[in-house]
Amino acid sequence: MSRYSINEFLSTSSQRDRGQGTFELESPHLLEVKVNGRIWAKVGAMIGYLGNVTFKREGMLEHGLGNLMKKMVSGEGMSLVKMDGMGHVYLADKGKRIHILNLQNETIFVNGNDVLAMENTIKWEIKLMRRIAGMVAGGLFNIRLSGTGMVAITTHYEPLALKVKPDMPVFSDPNATVAWSGSLEPEIVTNFTLGTFLGRGSGEAIQLKFQGNGWVVLQPYEEVYLQEVSR
Repeated sequence: MSRYSINEFLSTSSQRDRGQGTFELESPHLLEVKVNGRIWAKVGAMIGYLGNVTFKREGMLEHGLGNLMKKMVSGEGMSLVKMDGMGHVYLADKGKRIHILNLQNETIFVNGNDVLAMENTIKWEIKLMRRIAGMVAGGLFNIRLSGTGMVAITTHYEPLALKVKPDMPVFSDPNATVAWSGSLEPEIVTNFTLGTFLGRGSGEAIQLKFQGNGWVVLQPYEEVYLQEVSR
Protein backbone atom coordinates (compact mmCIF):
# COMPACT_ATOMS: atom_id res chain seq x y z
CA MET A 1 0.00 0.00 0.00
CA SER A 2 1.35 3.43 -0.93
CA ARG A 3 1.60 5.96 1.88
CA TYR A 4 1.77 9.70 1.23
CA SER A 5 1.85 12.90 3.15
CA ILE A 6 -1.05 15.18 2.23
CA ASN A 7 1.20 17.27 0.00
CA GLU A 8 2.60 14.15 -1.70
CA PHE A 9 -0.90 12.81 -2.30
CA LEU A 10 -2.07 16.11 -3.80
CA SER A 11 1.03 16.26 -5.97
CA THR A 12 0.64 12.74 -7.36
CA SER A 13 -3.11 13.06 -8.01
CA SER A 14 -3.30 16.66 -9.23
CA GLN A 15 -4.57 17.63 -12.66
CA ARG A 16 -1.90 18.03 -15.35
CA ASP A 17 -2.16 19.61 -18.77
CA ARG A 18 -0.53 17.15 -21.20
CA GLY A 19 -1.25 19.22 -24.29
CA GLN A 20 -3.40 16.54 -25.92
CA GLY A 21 -6.16 18.88 -27.10
CA THR A 22 -9.87 19.11 -26.36
CA PHE A 23 -10.04 15.54 -25.00
CA GLU A 24 -7.25 14.55 -22.64
CA LEU A 25 -6.84 11.46 -20.48
CA GLU A 26 -6.00 12.33 -16.89
CA SER A 27 -5.82 8.58 -16.27
CA PRO A 28 -7.01 5.50 -18.18
CA HIS A 29 -10.37 5.91 -16.41
CA LEU A 30 -10.80 9.70 -16.30
CA LEU A 31 -11.32 12.11 -19.20
CA GLU A 32 -10.71 15.85 -19.10
CA VAL A 33 -12.72 17.82 -21.67
CA LYS A 34 -11.66 21.38 -22.43
CA VAL A 35 -14.99 22.97 -23.24
CA ASN A 36 -14.89 26.01 -25.50
CA GLY A 37 -18.32 26.09 -27.08
CA ARG A 38 -20.34 22.87 -26.98
CA ILE A 39 -19.48 19.25 -26.19
CA TRP A 40 -21.86 16.30 -25.85
CA ALA A 41 -21.44 13.79 -23.02
CA LYS A 42 -23.21 10.76 -21.62
CA VAL A 43 -25.78 11.65 -18.98
CA GLY A 44 -24.37 11.03 -15.50
CA ALA A 45 -20.72 10.94 -16.61
CA MET A 46 -19.68 14.32 -15.16
CA ILE A 47 -17.78 14.00 -11.89
CA GLY A 48 -16.55 17.60 -11.61
CA TYR A 49 -15.75 20.76 -13.54
CA LEU A 50 -13.97 24.10 -13.46
CA GLY A 51 -15.04 27.32 -15.11
CA ASN A 52 -18.28 28.61 -16.57
CA VAL A 53 -20.04 25.56 -18.02
CA THR A 54 -23.76 24.83 -18.21
CA PHE A 55 -25.31 21.40 -18.56
CA LYS A 56 -28.60 20.72 -20.33
CA ARG A 57 -30.10 17.41 -21.33
CA GLU A 58 -30.76 17.06 -25.05
CA GLY A 59 -34.23 18.05 -26.21
CA MET A 60 -36.70 15.41 -27.39
CA LEU A 61 -36.38 16.46 -31.03
CA GLU A 62 -32.87 17.90 -30.89
CA HIS A 63 -31.41 15.05 -32.94
CA GLY A 64 -34.42 14.51 -35.15
CA LEU A 65 -37.73 12.67 -35.06
CA GLY A 66 -36.10 9.47 -36.35
CA ASN A 67 -33.80 9.15 -33.34
CA LEU A 68 -36.66 9.96 -30.98
CA MET A 69 -38.86 7.24 -32.49
CA LYS A 70 -36.04 4.69 -32.27
CA LYS A 71 -35.54 5.52 -28.59
CA MET A 72 -39.25 5.06 -27.98
CA VAL A 73 -39.34 1.76 -29.86
CA SER A 74 -36.22 0.34 -28.25
CA GLY A 75 -36.86 1.59 -24.74
CA GLU A 76 -33.19 2.52 -24.81
CA GLY A 77 -30.90 4.90 -26.55
CA MET A 78 -27.95 7.15 -25.93
CA SER A 79 -28.92 9.79 -23.34
CA LEU A 80 -26.78 12.88 -23.80
CA VAL A 81 -26.19 16.17 -22.04
CA LYS A 82 -24.82 19.22 -23.84
CA MET A 83 -22.06 21.10 -22.06
CA ASP A 84 -21.84 24.75 -23.12
CA GLY A 85 -19.45 27.51 -22.11
CA MET A 86 -15.77 27.56 -21.26
CA GLY A 87 -14.01 25.42 -18.70
CA HIS A 88 -12.68 21.97 -17.90
CA VAL A 89 -15.11 19.08 -17.32
CA TYR A 90 -14.11 15.70 -15.92
CA LEU A 91 -15.94 12.59 -17.11
CA ALA A 92 -15.91 8.95 -16.05
CA ASP A 93 -18.18 5.92 -16.39
CA LYS A 94 -18.10 3.36 -13.59
CA GLY A 95 -14.33 3.07 -13.73
CA LYS A 96 -14.29 1.79 -17.32
CA ARG A 97 -11.26 2.42 -19.52
CA ILE A 98 -11.55 5.42 -21.81
CA HIS A 99 -10.27 5.59 -25.38
CA ILE A 100 -10.08 8.75 -27.51
CA LEU A 101 -10.71 8.39 -31.24
CA ASN A 102 -9.99 11.19 -33.71
CA LEU A 103 -12.36 10.78 -36.65
CA GLN A 104 -11.23 12.31 -39.94
CA ASN A 105 -14.36 12.36 -42.09
CA GLU A 106 -14.89 8.73 -41.04
CA THR A 107 -17.76 6.60 -39.80
CA ILE A 108 -17.77 4.08 -36.96
CA PHE A 109 -20.43 2.18 -35.06
CA VAL A 110 -20.32 2.03 -31.25
CA ASN A 111 -22.48 0.21 -28.74
CA GLY A 112 -24.83 2.87 -27.37
CA ASN A 113 -23.74 2.21 -23.79
CA ASP A 114 -20.07 2.80 -24.62
CA VAL A 115 -20.19 6.36 -26.00
CA LEU A 116 -18.82 8.73 -23.34
CA ALA A 117 -18.41 12.07 -25.16
CA MET A 118 -18.10 13.67 -28.57
CA GLU A 119 -17.37 17.00 -30.15
CA ASN A 120 -20.26 18.97 -31.58
CA THR A 121 -18.95 18.36 -35.12
CA ILE A 122 -19.78 14.64 -34.88
CA LYS A 123 -23.13 13.50 -36.24
CA TRP A 124 -24.85 10.52 -34.65
CA GLU A 125 -27.79 8.26 -35.38
CA ILE A 126 -29.33 5.34 -33.50
CA LYS A 127 -29.32 2.09 -35.46
CA LEU A 128 -31.48 -0.84 -34.37
CA MET A 129 -30.48 -4.32 -35.41
CA ARG A 130 -32.95 -6.98 -36.42
CA ARG A 131 -33.42 -9.27 -33.44
CA ILE A 132 -35.16 -12.41 -32.35
CA ALA A 133 -37.55 -11.61 -29.50
CA GLY A 134 -36.52 -12.71 -26.02
CA MET A 135 -33.13 -14.13 -26.95
CA VAL A 136 -30.68 -11.43 -25.95
CA ALA A 137 -30.26 -10.03 -22.44
CA GLY A 138 -29.18 -6.66 -23.74
CA GLY A 139 -29.96 -3.96 -26.22
CA LEU A 140 -28.97 -4.72 -29.79
CA PHE A 141 -28.85 -1.07 -30.72
CA ASN A 142 -25.80 0.89 -31.71
CA ILE A 143 -24.80 4.42 -32.59
CA ARG A 144 -23.50 5.50 -35.99
CA LEU A 145 -20.92 8.25 -35.49
CA SER A 146 -19.62 10.17 -38.47
CA GLY A 147 -17.71 13.30 -39.36
CA THR A 148 -14.51 14.95 -38.18
CA GLY A 149 -13.76 15.41 -34.50
CA MET A 150 -13.01 13.68 -31.20
CA VAL A 151 -15.03 10.81 -29.75
CA ALA A 152 -14.43 9.13 -26.39
CA ILE A 153 -15.62 5.55 -25.93
CA THR A 154 -15.35 3.17 -22.98
CA THR A 155 -14.54 -0.49 -22.43
CA HIS A 156 -14.38 -2.84 -19.50
CA TYR A 157 -10.65 -3.61 -19.20
CA GLU A 158 -8.32 -3.71 -22.22
CA PRO A 159 -10.07 -4.13 -25.58
CA LEU A 160 -9.15 -6.46 -28.43
CA ALA A 161 -9.33 -5.27 -32.06
CA LEU A 162 -9.85 -7.97 -34.70
CA LYS A 163 -9.47 -7.48 -38.44
CA VAL A 164 -12.34 -8.60 -40.64
CA LYS A 165 -11.47 -9.99 -44.08
CA PRO A 166 -13.73 -11.31 -46.85
CA ASP A 167 -12.40 -14.84 -46.32
CA MET A 168 -12.25 -14.54 -42.53
CA PRO A 169 -15.49 -13.30 -40.91
CA VAL A 170 -15.52 -12.41 -37.22
CA PHE A 171 -18.21 -13.72 -34.84
CA SER A 172 -18.75 -12.00 -31.51
CA ASP A 173 -20.91 -12.01 -28.40
CA PRO A 174 -23.26 -8.98 -28.69
CA ASN A 175 -22.70 -8.11 -25.03
CA ALA A 176 -18.91 -8.02 -25.50
CA THR A 177 -18.92 -6.08 -28.77
CA VAL A 178 -17.94 -2.43 -28.37
CA ALA A 179 -17.38 -0.93 -31.83
CA TRP A 180 -16.78 -1.68 -35.49
CA SER A 181 -15.83 0.10 -38.68
CA GLY A 182 -18.44 1.92 -40.73
CA SER A 183 -17.84 -0.40 -43.68
CA LEU A 184 -19.37 -3.36 -41.84
CA GLU A 185 -23.00 -4.31 -41.26
CA PRO A 186 -23.32 -7.18 -38.77
CA GLU A 187 -25.99 -9.82 -38.97
CA ILE A 188 -27.39 -11.89 -36.11
CA VAL A 189 -26.69 -15.61 -36.30
CA THR A 190 -27.93 -18.27 -33.91
CA ASN A 191 -26.42 -21.52 -32.78
CA PHE A 192 -29.01 -23.25 -30.63
CA THR A 193 -28.24 -26.62 -29.12
CA LEU A 194 -29.54 -28.29 -26.00
CA GLY A 195 -26.59 -26.83 -24.09
CA THR A 196 -27.65 -23.26 -24.78
CA PHE A 197 -30.81 -23.86 -22.79
CA LEU A 198 -28.95 -25.40 -19.85
CA GLY A 199 -27.14 -22.41 -18.42
CA ARG A 200 -24.98 -21.04 -21.19
CA GLY A 201 -25.06 -17.31 -21.84
CA SER A 202 -26.30 -15.41 -24.87
CA GLY A 203 -22.79 -15.29 -26.34
CA GLU A 204 -22.89 -18.99 -27.12
CA ALA A 205 -26.46 -18.96 -28.47
CA ILE A 206 -26.45 -15.71 -30.45
CA GLN A 207 -23.56 -14.03 -32.18
CA LEU A 208 -22.94 -11.07 -34.42
CA LYS A 209 -21.35 -11.99 -37.74
CA PHE A 210 -19.09 -9.40 -39.38
CA GLN A 211 -18.09 -10.05 -42.96
CA GLY A 212 -16.20 -7.90 -45.46
CA ASN A 213 -13.27 -5.55 -44.85
CA GLY A 214 -12.92 -3.72 -41.57
CA TRP A 215 -12.38 -4.21 -37.86
CA VAL A 216 -14.28 -5.10 -34.69
CA VAL A 217 -13.43 -4.10 -31.12
CA LEU A 218 -14.28 -6.51 -28.30
CA GLN A 219 -13.97 -6.23 -24.53
CA PRO A 220 -13.21 -9.08 -22.10
CA TYR A 221 -16.54 -8.58 -20.36
CA GLU A 222 -20.16 -9.45 -21.19
CA GLU A 223 -22.11 -6.31 -20.36
CA VAL A 224 -25.75 -7.02 -19.47
CA TYR A 225 -28.14 -4.12 -19.89
CA LEU A 226 -31.16 -3.25 -17.81
CA GLN A 227 -33.63 -3.35 -20.65
CA GLU A 228 -34.12 -5.31 -23.83
CA VAL A 229 -34.75 -3.97 -27.27
CA SER A 230 -38.23 -4.80 -28.47
CA ARG A 231 -39.75 -4.37 -31.86
